[in-house]
Amino acid sequence: MIWSGKRVLVTGHTGFKGSWLSLWLQQNGANLCGIALDPPTKVNLFQDARVELGMQSVIGDIRDADMLKRTLAEHRPEIVFHLAAQPLVRSSYEDPLGTYSTNVMGTANVLEAARQIDSVRAIVVVTTDKCYENREWEWPYRETDRLGGYDPYSSSKACVELVVSTYRNSFFNPTEYIRHGVAIASVRAGNVIGGGDWAGDRLVPDIIRAFMDERPVRIRNPHAIRPWQHVLEPLRGYLAIAESLCEEGPACGEAWNFGPDQSDAQPVEWIVQELAKLWGNGAQWEKEDGVQPHEAKNLKLDCSKAAARLGWRPELRLKDALAMTVVWYQARQQGQDMREFTTAQITQYQDYWESDTKINSKSSGVHE
Repeated sequence: MIWSGKRVLVTGHTGFKGSWLSLWLQQNGANLCGIALDPPTKVNLFQDARVELGMQSVIGDIRDADMLKRTLAEHRPEIVFHLAAQPLVRSSYEDPLGTYSTNVMGTANVLEAARQIDSVRAIVVVTTDKCYENREWEWPYRETDRLGGYDPYSSSKACVELVVSTYRNSFFNPTEYIRHGVAIASVRAGNVIGGGDWAGDRLVPDIIRAFMDERPVRIRNPHAIRPWQHVLEPLRGYLAIAESLCEEGPACGEAWNFGPDQSDAQPVEWIVQELAKLWGNGAQWEKEDGVQPHEAKNLKLDCSKAAARLGWRPELRLKDALAMTVVWYQARQQGQDMREFTTAQITQYQDYWESDTKINSKSSGVHE
């Protein structure tokens, strides 16, 4: 790991993925600064795990270009992880302009601020598996497949990919790396799950809330297939890309998929049934009636490039990821210290993929 003492900036550090990434970077000794809005939900991982204790936390909007420039000038990061976004499909139908302004112009603001700071060496921009033009076919999408997006969220993330490509070509061109010294990549993950996600209109948080309230879960699209994975799996990929960009320059400065094993692309109905078994207490579900906004029915990722060139492969099977997730929420219900519990899951996951130990869902999720 290269992280000890490295100056790192994370946008979106108050969100679900941003909080997990921030805790992981803190554990590895990074000098960490975050920029984000206040946590997006009243109950949230950022506060539960006291993420701000190990970093400088700046509350601000990435659409504020001046604030970004000031913060980057003060912190002088070497590595930038850009996660801040409006991340929900259904919310993008309610506020398409806000979705585009945050996701597209916000990204442009981040890249422009980074361009003006000579300390930056690596930029990792997080988009989504939904950036592809979804044709509802059976085979998984590769990084070279066409970008698209039916809904405003998916479309906005395809636009982000174009912004990244433009900045790479125009300002961080690999052929001129000796002059500017910056390498930039985009990363596309599947549907991430894990403890501490409380977002509305997102499958696993909706299921967990219903289980906690002892009421049946209402499911919109039980047959929709997604590439489900524990949040730590793609984060390991993001860290690997950042390390490569710092150590080897722009060789990996392109788009990357980080998804689960193909057998773990399962329908929503399978997910809710497995979670109900793990949760116990007679948990039940039912299909929600009525017309729903369009969402893709079939979506899988081809991660063979990451396997071949980075040595990255998914380590957790889906049942293990679900077990880790349930254990986290039940630990919170029991009043455990969630900073300690969350960092323990990170440590044990890191030990797991480094040593190939096996999952044990009865502790914090992985065998010690």
